[in-house]
Amino acid sequence: MQILESSNEVIWYYPELLNVPPEMCFEVPYWFVQDKVVGSAKGRGTTWFVQLERLQGALRHYRRGGLFGKLVKDQYLFSSWEQTRSFQEFTLLNTLIERGVNVPRPIAARADKFGPIYTADLLSERIPNAKDLVAKLQQGALCAEIYEAMGLQIRKMHEAQVNHTDLNIHNILLDSSDKVWIIDFDKCSEQDGNDWKKENLDRLKRSFHKEVKRVSIHWNENDWKILLSGYYS
Repeated sequence: MQILESSNEVIWYYPELLNVPPEMCFEVPYWFVQDKVVGSAKGRGTTWFVQLERLQGALRHYRRGGLFGKLVKDQYLFSSWEQTRSFQEFTLLNTLIERGVNVPRPIAARADKFGPIYTADLLSERIPNAKDLVAKLQQGALCAEIYEAMGLQIRKMHEAQVNHTDLNIHNILLDSSDKVWIIDFDKCSEQDGNDWKKENLDRLKRSFHKEVKRVSIHWNENDWKILLSGYYS
């Protein structure tokens, strides 16, 4: 990892993955001028998918959610560069990769400071040919091996003591080989203890139930039992 630092901006990046100037890689117009924007996805904001030399990236500007987010869209109180949302997610992804969890590779992160506040951006790997569980389960049911693999990935994440505070079926992907990936680690962190692990699982189960009612995904309680068998194996 290399670092570009000034009085009001820090960029952390991996030069072997980033074949463009680090200070430009967070600027959406730059990618349009280079004709390297290959798609986008709407969420709290827009995630832009861009083509690098070796892989595709997912570029995200950090935005607040909830009622407070309607007033202050993308600003956070600054305490230190290491406590910025972008650096925290950047380093957490590295930790998870080292522990064998299938997560996107971090490519570059930026924090810009303006007095007592900052804004943040993250460029991470886009998993090729991947769909979230909602999209996959709308197409049909999944086999037991995939649910067991989901449970195993969540168990590895928990063994790394990482609390995914928004673990839901939109944040679990399957690629073209049905390999399981976990994404979106904003506001997540390493945490002591074990009580929160059940809360992660309970949240995930609620999201299955929610999408059964909302879009009639192909899922039932036996699938959950199989996922847990993979988790506890």
